[in-house]
Amino acid sequence: MLEEIRITGLGVIEDATLELVDGFTVVTGETGAGKTMVVAGLGLLFGGRADAGRVRRGTGRALVEGRLRFEPDDPAQKLVLDRVAEAGAAPDEDGTLLLARSVAAEGRSRAHVGGRTVPVSLLGELAEQMLAVHGQSDQLRLLSAAEQRGALDRYAGEEVAHLRETCKQQHQAWRQAVTELADRTTRAHERAQEADALRFGLSEIEAVNPLPGEDEELKAESRRLEHAEELRIAAYTAHQALAGDPTADLESADVAALLGVVRRSLSAVAGHDAVLADAARRADELAALCGELGTELASYTENLDADPARLAAVHERRAQLAALTRKYADSIDGVLAWAEQAAGKLADLDTSEEALDALRARRDELAAELATTAAALSRARQAAATRFGEQVTAELTGLAMPHARVIAAVSQKEVAEGAQSVVIDGRRLAVTGDGVDEVELRLASHPGAPELALHRGASGGELSRVMLAIEVVFAGAGGPPTMVFDEVDAGVGGRAAVEIGKRLARLARTHQVLVVTHLPQVAAFADHHVVVVKDSDGSVTTSGLQSLTADERPRELARMLAGLDDSDLATAHAEELLAVAKAEKDAAA
Repeated sequence: MLEEIRITGLGVIEDATLELVDGFTVVTGETGAGKTMVVAGLGLLFGGRADAGRVRRGTGRALVEGRLRFEPDDPAQKLVLDRVAEAGAAPDEDGTLLLARSVAAEGRSRAHVGGRTVPVSLLGELAEQMLAVHGQSDQLRLLSAAEQRGALDRYAGEEVAHLRETCKQQHQAWRQAVTELADRTTRAHERAQEADALRFGLSEIEAVNPLPGEDEELKAESRRLEHAEELRIAAYTAHQALAGDPTADLESADVAALLGVVRRSLSAVAGHDAVLADAARRADELAALCGELGTELASYTENLDADPARLAAVHERRAQLAALTRKYADSIDGVLAWAEQAAGKLADLDTSEEALDALRARRDELAAELATTAAALSRARQAAATRFGEQVTAELTGLAMPHARVIAAVSQKEVAEGAQSVVIDGRRLAVTGDGVDEVELRLASHPGAPELALHRGASGGELSRVMLAIEVVFAGAGGPPTMVFDEVDAGVGGRAAVEIGKRLARLARTHQVLVVTHLPQVAAFADHHVVVVKDSDGSVTTSGLQSLTADERPRELARMLAGLDDSDLATAHAEELLAVAKAEKDAAA
């Protein structure tokens, strides 16, 4: 919800702060005091057009600041916070988000969210989820076709929501199949060339038939074969040194013989000293290791292969593998990985008639599934549109429009062969992820009048009342948590004004509602009353905002009723209005 708005240097408002609460807040004041500037400030704060002509003379710029509090459990508001985070901004520690919009006298505009400079369009995105403004010239929602369809879907409930999500998924799968088929068909020659290149590479690799790690194994074997004589001499010399001639004299004895002398010498005295006993044990371990090493060296020498024919074969095999690694990867393991990927890609590049027929069958199957879901979605929307139109029309009866009728027209757009479409009941219809329907809210202002789109069939005052009726019907079906109505009661009075107040109060049970009005019958239903106070020193006019207490409200209503705030009769009438409004609200609670 919107907790606070501060307006500086905008029109007649020099500096004013409006603190908002849950429920129904009404803004009143004398004509010209600047009531509409409050709505203009809200529009500016939430991404509306910046009009330098509204900057107060002498201030240099107009500034509007606001503080939003979010409900983290609300999915729509969570999406807003995610979008804010993407822009690099974040709420304060108390969970509120600060917004600011400034307009310089020369027309330059800046926007800030969470203390960060952001594009003005981000404020507009916040408005779509957080705020709905309805006024004589400001209809920010429900006049676009997409929003009207989305609003009807919210009203329709879970059935339509489930069908629309299914439709979106099926549409995506169908579009992928259509795109793939078109790609395979239009790029058949190019894909055939690519497939031939892959087949050649696979056949070349298959002819060599490399094994994993084979290149490294052959490299090691090649080094052994190339240096076989050096390796044999080294192994023989080392073996002789370890276990050559056991009968040789001490000076020319091998390691094994010398270790034998060490072992015998230490073993003879090991029982007399623990230190030498440990040395004797380690001498035994050395002798064992020496024996094992000598055996391994002897076996190595016997098995060392110095076959020139084998060396030639290794060189030839390495040359074959090197030819593959030059073309396809840095190693044989990489070559094998390339072959695996190429085989998979080759299957995707299949442009044979069999493959194309299979793709066509898949496309047609997905189109049939999409058409079935879109038809069910359309029927559900038609049923919801009928209920919606009846409820809004009933609301208009109490809003001084007893003969008006609102219709939610659900239609489909037929398209030519080849366009993005599905066939439903023999008609080829344009289709998107939202189905095949277009929704338009229309108004027939009196019996026999043509059904016209809202913005064409209603005057400013009528449009505001229609919007109020629509919002009352939509109140239980989601939508922005804050709703603003600018003189929604224009052109009505008497009982109709009371009915407007009742409906605004009903709407305020589930939404934060801010209303600018000149009718005391509407103001009497508010939970919180703010007056725009106008002062003048003869040359400069300023306006501020003042919250009224319960005791102060009758005097303001009396001024609205009779133009006099000190009239006992008007005050008594005002108190009666407040009592009636309270009784109506208590009865409806």
